[in-house]
Amino acid sequence: MTLPTPELTTERLRLRPFTDADATPLYALQSDAHVLRYWDSPPWTDPARFQTFLATCRRIEEEGSGARLAVERVSDGSFIGWCGLFGWNPDFRSASLCYVFDAATWGNGYATETAHAVLGWAYDTLDLNRVQAETDTRNVGSARVLEKLGFVREGTLREDCIVNGDVSDSWVFGLLRRDWDGTAGR
Repeated sequence: MTLPTPELTTERLRLRPFTDADATPLYALQSDAHVLRYWDSPPWTDPARFQTFLATCRRIEEEGSGARLAVERVSDGSFIGWCGLFGWNPDFRSASLCYVFDAATWGNGYATETAHAVLGWAYDTLDLNRVQAETDTRNVGSARVLEKLGFVREGTLREDCIVNGDVSDSWVFGLLRRDWDGTAGR
């Protein structure tokens, strides 16, 4: 079952499917060690990695398991990050959320605004009951974004990631449909 990647617009942002034109800015984002210091995989070292990323975007859309959306500012068309919904299970009505943004944009509410739009699409279009997100316990900024959106911290996964020899814990957050009112984080 195919799950077409949506195009979503907020007051300041446009969320859309990735295109080949995103190769350079996505590589810059995904190769930034500072941005990815809490990510569950190391920074990219090969610009060709974009093709694998794009193929995965197409594969998850075709198999209906999720969507990855490029995020650009409406004001200037600049690529500033991406957001993904993955592991969609229509039987359990659940999925997981992730996002990555350029460090220069942090603190401006873009992650919250993006996730809010994706959550609205997920609950309305996919009829989800639960969305889960995980973040490294050291990433307080990401935890704050999730809490603003109404997510509840449900537990800690101890030593669940080892990236470049660095062992880390993750917090698990959950947001249930009954707790989603569509206005949190706006």
